[in-house]
Amino acid sequence: MISILVSLIGGLGLFIAGMYMMSHGIEKVAGNKLRKILETFTRTRLTGVLVGMFFTAVIQSSSTATVMVVTFVNSGLMALSNACGIILGANIGTTITAMLVAFRLSAIAPIFVFFGAVMMNFIPNPTVKKSGEIVMGFGLLFVGISTMSSSMAALREIPAVITFLSSFTNPVLGVLMGFVITSIVQSSSVTVSILVVMGSMGLVDLRICMFIILGCNIGACSSAVLTALQGNNNAKRAALIHLLFNIFGTILMFVLLLLFSPQIETIIRTISGTGDDPGSLGRNIAFAHFIFKVFQVVVFYPFMDQIIKLTYVLVKDGEEQEDSEDVFKLRYINLNKLPNPAVAIYMAKQEMERMANAAFTNLATAMDCLLNEDASGIEKVYETEKYIDWLCEQINTYMTKINQNAIPLRDADLIAGYFHVCSDIERIGDHAEDIADIVKYFNEKDVHLSTDAKEELKGMMAIVRELMKDSLDMFVTGDMTNMEKVRDLENKTDELERELQNKHIQRLSEGLCSAQAGVFFSDIISGIERVGDHATNIAFSLYDAKNRRNEKAG
Repeated sequence: MISILVSLIGGLGLFIAGMYMMSHGIEKVAGNKLRKILETFTRTRLTGVLVGMFFTAVIQSSSTATVMVVTFVNSGLMALSNACGIILGANIGTTITAMLVAFRLSAIAPIFVFFGAVMMNFIPNPTVKKSGEIVMGFGLLFVGISTMSSSMAALREIPAVITFLSSFTNPVLGVLMGFVITSIVQSSSVTVSILVVMGSMGLVDLRICMFIILGCNIGACSSAVLTALQGNNNAKRAALIHLLFNIFGTILMFVLLLLFSPQIETIIRTISGTGDDPGSLGRNIAFAHFIFKVFQVVVFYPFMDQIIKLTYVLVKDGEEQEDSEDVFKLRYINLNKLPNPAVAIYMAKQEMERMANAAFTNLATAMDCLLNEDASGIEKVYETEKYIDWLCEQINTYMTKINQNAIPLRDADLIAGYFHVCSDIERIGDHAEDIADIVKYFNEKDVHLSTDAKEELKGMMAIVRELMKDSLDMFVTGDMTNMEKVRDLENKTDELERELQNKHIQRLSEGLCSAQAGVFFSDIISGIERVGDHATNIAFSLYDAKNRRNEKAG
């Protein structure tokens, strides 16, 4: 008995490891492309259903898909109405794993393991290595199923096991079991696949499996709900849509099964093409999972607007705390929970954009204090600078965690560039603090800049402000159309810095500017010029990353 249980647990471990390896291999190879598909092809709810179905079928995880959707909604990248379609589609796409298990590919599984191992260990191309992970994961998944099947065949010979499983007929307990197990393993695919194997061995009947599947549907929502708890109201609503859809679907199917269980079993056997063949119970279980999901989507699709309205009733539009330097918080990233690398990198980029806007605004505030000779705003500058430093530290920690994963070469180059971008943004923030220090000194010592000096600083800042805006746009969009414009603005800033230094020296020699103010004026224009350099670095981060990839490829 012990040896049977050990074999069963080992087979389950191989199955989970194979599914994990295959899913994560797909994310590494195509995660960034899949993320772009989610962003681009979800303009309508119907296309969202199709994309969600395709996306989840590819990555083999509805939990990953819904967590990604919740993350996008939280960051404002996806409307709640569009998220609905993806969530519905994800519920159908997640059935593909059990369908594969039902088709008994165990006989050829070792071939996939062999070729996957060869691709991972003997072929140097990084993309082939990642593809090898997918192939090997696929093979391990079915090796695990074969091991579990052998163990369950042995269990079938133990009368006590058969007696226990035969007595397990309570529908409510079936739903609860599915919910608990799926909540623990964070994957309905794992739970349903185990049921498919058990059904293939004749250990369970179709009726109780259908109730367990209903519980799996609710348990599969746990990952998205946990992610949403740390998000904004719309993120909570997106997770709630997923939960409500599965709760309502479970209630509907539960009632239908209680009333029409024999008829539903007949429909499932007819659609699966197995008829009354007792050896095809595993396939019937997989088809039951698929049919339930499709039925739920068809039934509830017309009522999604009402479900969205219900989420607004359950999650009130209270006053969400705004980001502020007084309350250090992150909007897009969570250091305690890292999504798949493609999404994590994108979220880091969003957080850096927010950090850049804070730094640019802080620089403008410091310059206003200087030009208006008003020291009342410098404490605000100091507090915001502390916030920017904190953001930089948090983002760098987050990106370090991303880098610790095996990520594609393209993503590794992006992360390398992002570290530099984060540093450049932080340095722009430092220059705002330097100007605030000068304002404080001027206020205490009653030092004033000349009118000409102020006008020159205004002109230089106008150029640098445009340079910062264009650079950030390039970084955010990846569009390098304005590359030459950024170069020209940076060169113009350098030339203007030299010109203003010469004019400054001339004013000093003519006695039009005090020596005390003159020293600081020289420092200010040098600092603004360096801000232009940092802004240019931000713009060229993607260009440099592409060059690094080309050099490595060459």
